[in-house]
Amino acid sequence: MRVQKWTILCILVWVGSGRDSCFPFNLAFTSLKFSNKKVIIWDWNGTLLDDVGICVSCMNEVLSKRNIPQLNAERYRDIFTFPVKDYYQNAGFDFEKEDFEKPAMEFISLYYKAIHQAKLFSCIESVLTSFQKKGLRQLVLSAMEHDNLVSSLKSKGIFNFFSEVSGMTDHYAHSKLEIGQALLAGESSFKREEMLLIGDTLHDLEVALELGIDCVLIARGHQSKERLLKETDMVFDKLSDVADLI
Repeated sequence: MRVQKWTILCILVWVGSGRDSCFPFNLAFTSLKFSNKKVIIWDWNGTLLDDVGICVSCMNEVLSKRNIPQLNAERYRDIFTFPVKDYYQNAGFDFEKEDFEKPAMEFISLYYKAIHQAKLFSCIESVLTSFQKKGLRQLVLSAMEHDNLVSSLKSKGIFNFFSEVSGMTDHYAHSKLEIGQALLAGESSFKREEMLLIGDTLHDLEVALELGIDCVLIARGHQSKERLLKETDMVFDKLSDVADLI
């Protein structure tokens, strides 16, 4: 079922031209919806970290070794999905010829050599600081392997913003649901309606729905805005658009 952002309310007023005018109160009602949030759960890749470029570059190196057509960013965002094994198949890998783990580890090796090139999205530190000053508890829930996740957060200088950081036990990014359940088990003093997950993929939305928490998606990461909007209205172009409502 498609998740609705809000019900648009309008007031019809009479203006001099004799036409009716309709004023949507989207932002007001969305802000009201978010005003009770006490816990922000962040995705990492594609939400805080702008790593699509290196993901495409590293994957193209793996593809080229197999004479499989390469990707551009647009194609990448159209086919990337979870579990990532499905994404590899979408990209053209044939797992009857080789096991998924082989190209996956080739990619991972290249990715971690290049991750230092990836930057935080603009305004990330100011948003994290703003949320911290508001007393919001901030967590990270990521499909990245846990130790590498911690290392990446520290290298970007933002690790100390987060009360808890939770990554995967392996490199294969099957699903974040199980680690999400474990993460929230440690947050039992908060109600689920007081939590908000901020991500960039439909998997983030799926995980949030399973966990019973709200979710917003930022359309500048690993999946296209068009794909996101097919499943939810809670899609924003910039993180600052969300931050202004909390």
